[in-house]
Order: sequence, then structure tokens, then C-alpha cells
Amino acid sequence: MVPLAPGVTVQPARPEDFDRIAELTVGVYVDGGLASPGYTAELADVAGRATRSELLVVRDATGRVVGSVALVLTGDFGEVTTSDDEAAFRMLVVDPAAQGRGIGQLLVSSCLDRARAAGRRRMVLSTGPTMTAAHRLYERLGFRRLPERDWSPVPGVDLMVYALDL
Repeated sequence: MVPLAPGVTVQPARPEDFDRIAELTVGVYVDGGLASPGYTAELADVAGRATRSELLVVRDATGRVVGSVALVLTGDFGEVTTSDDEAAFRMLVVDPAAQGRGIGQLLVSSCLDRARAAGRRRMVLSTGPTMTAAHRLYERLGFRRLPERDWSPVPGVDLMVYALDL
């Protein structure tokens, strides 16, 4: 992994970032073959998820959004939390041109820090079986599989659950 470039920051997303976040998320998930086209509308609904999560972005030194994640500290938008002690994150995305530079790890670490600060005791997430680069990141950060909590949001889509005690 290449060290983060100077000037890279994590910030709350602003409404003017929503189009870029949608472009990145749909591009990486659907165009990249990680999710079915039937998931496009939800991936593109950045304004909707902003009402149910804390959207974070990574900006490069020029201010361009190169990564994003939806952090869920309350409610069930995470669709994988089972108690108020758990936080979740969804739709982690990094611009393909910026992958391998630590941006995904920076976003996950920021989620972990914010969840700890909010008093959560565990971070959980769902991931698809083909998202092997993400699995490597999660395992490197200490997440472990919780196969007993794997689930299917719709027939034919099987999701794996990972967790990290905070």
C-alpha cells in the first residue's frame, strides 16, 4: 500500500458531494461487477442514505472526493446490527484511480473511531463474497467473520457478516 498523500482528509459529506458519491458508488459496485444492476437505485440514493447515516468522504489534496462510506450509529439502515451497542458501515467505496493508497483503511478507521466515541462496542458490516479486496482489508484491521449472521437481502444475494469488538 502506498502511503497517503499529503492533504488527504476525511470529512462529513456535503450535499454538493452527493452526485460524486453516487457516481463512485454505482461505478465501483455495479460497473465493477460487485453488485447487480437491480441495486443501482439504492446505491445512487445518496440523499436518502444521508438521512439514515453519517456520510463520510475522503478528499484528495485538490478537494476531489475519492472515497466515501455511510456510517450507521443508530437505527437499522445497517440492516445487520442487532443491538444499540453495535454500529455498522455500508457502501464503502474508493475511486479505482485511488485504490491501493490507504483510502479504504482511512475510511474504516474513521468509522471505528466515531463508533467508539459514540459508545458503541462492536462494528459490524455485510459484504458480498466477491469483494475479496475488502475482505483482506477487514481481516487486516482485525475484523472476524460471523457466519451465523450471514443473510440474504433478496433471493440470490448472499451477504457475509464481519465484526470487530471496539
